[in-house]
Amino acid sequence: MKKNIILAGVGGQGILSIATVIGEAATKANLYLKQAEVHGMSQRGGDVQSNLRLSTEEIYSDLIPQGQADIIIAMEPMEALRYVPYLNEEGWVITSSEPLINIPNYPDTAKVADDLKRLPRVKTLPIDSLAKENHTPKSANMILLGMAAEAIGILSPAELRDAIGRIFARKGEQVVEDNYKAFDLGLTEK
Repeated sequence: MKKNIILAGVGGQGILSIATVIGEAATKANLYLKQAEVHGMSQRGGDVQSNLRLSTEEIYSDLIPQGQADIIIAMEPMEALRYVPYLNEEGWVITSSEPLINIPNYPDTAKVADDLKRLPRVKTLPIDSLAKENHTPKSANMILLGMAAEAIGILSPAELRDAIGRIFARKGEQVVEDNYKAFDLGLTEK
């Protein structure tokens, strides 16, 4: 079994934290793991992208070819659409429905939403608003991970949740609890 996951967003949104949690869960589950990240412009609000490949068998490349991604997990809807050419025919797009307009020529937000709705397998939620409403404003990325947990498949939601506890433990019990709460919210929201 294998899963090719593209993580996408804007610098500072927590995409690399999602990759770290998935990577920790995969390592604990003794899966093969390859990861490639692009985050050079992240300090200026530029795009952040990570290729994450998980498998029960050895993996030889860390990059996902076009048409081979099983899942696109995106903190930002335009960034999700940017990577659709990498998605396979059965792939899922799991993204925030709330745009982060950080460039002057950001596309029309209604068109971005319509383009997402036309995809055959897409799940969207207003994760930033949900995080604020649930008093976990810094954990929108874990809501997104919870939304993606079922589609990831090669790891169970319980394995991902346990990895959250290990990754955030050094930041204190409240941070761990906030991230658990956000992840659980993403698991249950439809």
